[in-house]
Amino acid sequence: MNSFFKNKINQSFYMRILKVLLLFVIMSTITNAKEKYTNELIKEDSPYLQQHAHNPVNWMAWNKKAFKKAKEENKMIFLSIGYSTCHWCHVMEEESFENEEVAKLLNKNYISIKVDREEMPHVDKYFQNVHNLVNRRAGGWPLTIILTPQRKAFFAATYIPVEKNYGRTGIKELLRDIQSGFENDKKRIYEISNNIERILEENRSSSYEKKDLNISLVNQFVKEIDNSFDHENHGIGERPKFPHASTTETLLDIYKVFKDEKALELATKMLKAMANGGINDQIEGGFYRYSVDEKWMIPHFEKMLYTNAELLSSYSKAYIITKDEFYKNVVDGIISFTKKRFEDQNLLYSASDADSLVGNEKEEGAYFVFSYDEVADFLKKKNYSSNEIEEIIEYFNITFEGNFENGLNNPYLSKDTFLKNLEKIKKDLTELRSFKPYPFIDNKILTSWNAMYISALFEAGKIDKKNSENAIKLLDEVLKKLYVKDILYHQRLVHKKPKVKALFEDYSFLISALLKAYDFSLDKKYLALASKFNKEAINKFYKQKNWLMSDGEFKSHADVYDSAYKSSLSLMIDNILKIALLTDDLELQNLAKKSLDNNSYVLSSRPSSSVWLLRTYLAYQKGYISLKATKEMLSNKEYINYPFLLKKLDNQKKYLACKIGICFSYSEDFTEIIKEIKKNIEK
Repeated sequence: MNSFFKNKINQSFYMRILKVLLLFVIMSTITNAKEKYTNELIKEDSPYLQQHAHNPVNWMAWNKKAFKKAKEENKMIFLSIGYSTCHWCHVMEEESFENEEVAKLLNKNYISIKVDREEMPHVDKYFQNVHNLVNRRAGGWPLTIILTPQRKAFFAATYIPVEKNYGRTGIKELLRDIQSGFENDKKRIYEISNNIERILEENRSSSYEKKDLNISLVNQFVKEIDNSFDHENHGIGERPKFPHASTTETLLDIYKVFKDEKALELATKMLKAMANGGINDQIEGGFYRYSVDEKWMIPHFEKMLYTNAELLSSYSKAYIITKDEFYKNVVDGIISFTKKRFEDQNLLYSASDADSLVGNEKEEGAYFVFSYDEVADFLKKKNYSSNEIEEIIEYFNITFEGNFENGLNNPYLSKDTFLKNLEKIKKDLTELRSFKPYPFIDNKILTSWNAMYISALFEAGKIDKKNSENAIKLLDEVLKKLYVKDILYHQRLVHKKPKVKALFEDYSFLISALLKAYDFSLDKKYLALASKFNKEAINKFYKQKNWLMSDGEFKSHADVYDSAYKSSLSLMIDNILKIALLTDDLELQNLAKKSLDNNSYVLSSRPSSSVWLLRTYLAYQKGYISLKATKEMLSNKEYINYPFLLKKLDNQKKYLACKIGICFSYSEDFTEIIKEIKKNIEK
C-alpha cells in the first residue's frame, strides 16, 4: 500500500476519533448542565422522582425527615404529585422546576416534596379529594398542593404556568402571595386548612348513610350513561374523552344478565369508536390514556398499563357476546403491544411517555405521528404502487394539512373499508417510526397494575386458551418477585429488591387475579393464597368499619368512586363475595353486605359515579353461583356466558350448583346442571 493511501486512511481514522471526542464533550457539557444541581431525590428508586433529582429545587421525598424539617423551620410544604410519563408534569418541570428564580422562591420559603402518584396512590387519592373540594371539579396531574408546616392542605391546583397565562396566576406571583399571607395572616391560613380537613371528614361520614338498594339501580345507571353519552361521536361526555372501561365492561355484564339491548348498544358503539379513533394506536396497537378532542382523534400520547388492561377485558367481553372479529383484532393488538413494549421477564412495566426526542427537544407524540410526504416517500421506497400508497394514506386519514401540530398526522380510521396486506403495511409503518426514538418507558413494576392486566388476560383466555396460560406465567412471576418471605410488596424495579410494602389496591387487584387463576386452572394454591391475602387485607385495612388505602401513619380512606381505573374498594367487596362462596364463609358474606350498606348512599345517589360498585351490587343481588365437581368433570366444557358463575373443585363424582348458604341442584350430567343454573338465573 503506498504512502498516499496510508495517509488518507490515517486522516479518516483520526477524523472519526475527533468526531467521537467532540460528541463526548458536547454530551458531557449537556449532562453537566443538567446535573449542576442534585437534591435528595437522587436517593429514590422511582423513575419519576429521579427525573427531578437534578432540578434546582431542593426536592425531598414524602417522608418523616421532610415533615420534621417543615415543622422545625416553620415553613409551608409545597407538594407536587405526578408520574413519569405525564406530559403536563414535564411542561411544569421545564417551565418552573428547572427555573432558578422559581427554585429560589421555593427553597427560601417552602419545603418542597415530590410524590410519584403510582408509588403512593393513597397520598394522591387524599389530595385529589382536597382538590375536588377546593375547586369543585376533578383534579389530575400534575397536582399542586400547599400545606401548613403541620401537613394540612389549604391550597390546591393542577398545572400552574410560570408566568400569568391561560387565565391562571403564574407560579412566581402565587408563591410570593402565599408567603406574604403566611407571614401576615397565619391565622386565616390555619383556619382554611382546618375547615378543609373538617369538611372532608363530614363528607366522608355522610357518604356512609344507609340507603335501601334495589335492582332498579341498573336501569337508573343505563339511563345516566345514555343521558351523558355523546351520540354523535360515541363516548361519555364531550372533551376530553376518557375510555371509561369499567363503564363499558359493566354495560356488557348488564347485557349478559338482563339482555338489555340499550346497555349493549352504548358499550359497543363506544368500543368501536375508540378502536377506530386516534386514541387507539392504529399502527402498533395499544390505547393512549385519553383523547383531547370529542371525536377520539387526537390523544395525549402516553400509554398506561392500566388503560390497556381494563380495555383488554372490555374488548374480550364484547367479542364473546357478539362474535364480531373486529373486537378480537383489538384484543390481539393490545396483547401484542403490551408484550412488545411493557413485558420484561414475565413482569410488566407501568407506562410509556407522551413525549419523544426530536433533536435535543422533547415533543408530544413525535414518535407516533407522520407527515404526508414521509409516508408517501417511504412506501414508494418499499415498492408500493401509486394506487396502493393512495389507498393506505386514505385508509389512515393521512393528509397534507395534518390533524395534529405542524401539519403532522395521528392515524385514525373513518371508513369501513378493507385494506389488503394490512399487517404488512403496519409493520412497514412501524419501521418508518423506528427512525425516531421510542418514548421513555417507566420500568416500575406495580403489583396492582400487573394483576389488573393478568385478570384481563384471563378474560381474553375465553377467546384463546393461550392467553390464560400466559396469564398464569405472569401471575407466578409477580408472586415470585413481589411476594417475598411472606411479605407482599407494592412495587419494584426489575433488577432491584422491592422496598415499599403492598397497599390496599395491591391486595384487591391481586386477589381478583388469583381468583381468576383458580377458576381457570382449578389449582387450589391460587384459592388458598387469595383467601390468605383476603384475611391480611381485612386485618391491615379494615378499621372501625372503614377501609383504608394503606396501613401507614398517613390515613387515606378507600372509596367506591371509579377514577383513572375501577375502585379497588368496589373490587375488594366483589372479591369477598367470591371467597365467601368458594370457602363457605358466611361471616365474609356479611362483611361484604356491610361494606355495600356503608356505600349505599353513594350508589343510590348516582350509580354512574361508582360503576364497579353497581356491578358488585348486581353480583350480590343476583348471587354468585358455584358449580362444584372434580377437575376432570369441570375442565374443557362449554360454559354459559354469565358473569357470576364460578367453578369450585370438589371430590364428588357429580355436579352440584350452589349459592352462599344453599345448594339448589345436582346432577351427573353437565347439560342438565347447566339447564338448572339457567332456570335459577332467570328467577
